[in-house]
Amino acid sequence: MKICIIGASGKLGRYMVQQALDRGYEVVAVCRQQSVGKLDDFKDRITLMPGATNDPDVIRQVVSGCEGVLTVLVPWGVQQYATGTAQAVLDFAPADARLIFSCGWHITRDGKDRYSRRFKLLLALFGWLARVVRFADLDDQVEACRRIFASDTRWTVVRGSDLEEGPSQGLPLWSRHVGDPVLESNLTRRVDFARFMVEALGNDQLIHEAPAIVGCQSPSAQAYGETGCRRVTDV
Repeated sequence: MKICIIGASGKLGRYMVQQALDRGYEVVAVCRQQSVGKLDDFKDRITLMPGATNDPDVIRQVVSGCEGVLTVLVPWGVQQYATGTAQAVLDFAPADARLIFSCGWHITRDGKDRYSRRFKLLLALFGWLARVVRFADLDDQVEACRRIFASDTRWTVVRGSDLEEGPSQGLPLWSRHVGDPVLESNLTRRVDFARFMVEALGNDQLIHEAPAIVGCQSPSAQAYGETGCRRVTDV
């Protein structure tokens, strides 16, 4: 399988590159010019395209012929970076390609997610501060996902909990809605988030789903996993 990883130089992106190479996939990676060095460990095994991930011309080139596209939706700055990235992928990816996007729990598809007061307070505080310093705009990610949800492409939006480093614990568990007890621990290993993204390429049951994930060894997953969640089938 030939796949494209957009936003490959970040921590999540590099884990996805490794997961894809471990499966024998042909990988085309995209990252900003200033971040190219972060992919030096893979430079002899991937095709690397430096460029802004919201540049339609860049995206048109890199997704050509790809069966899958993995996109890290990052709301950098206040210029709708995530929205531009998502729209370019939707516009130029092959019609039958599997499109997997990453975002946080704050994205809701149908308004049925239930968030704690603490979560909503922290989200509001971070969102306000990020806009004030022009670091990021969470509404940009919301708009990006709104466009994805309205698309008839073969998309999946993976919504990640808080992330931590560490060795893999296994494939995360998921639920359709935040507020499900299985998600209560709100913690996933970053390497396992990447694994979920890559494995979703081969799982058609996740088409047009927005799974919220949690680490499979987290306390809430251990307590509620048998009845409160769904597992991705390994490929």
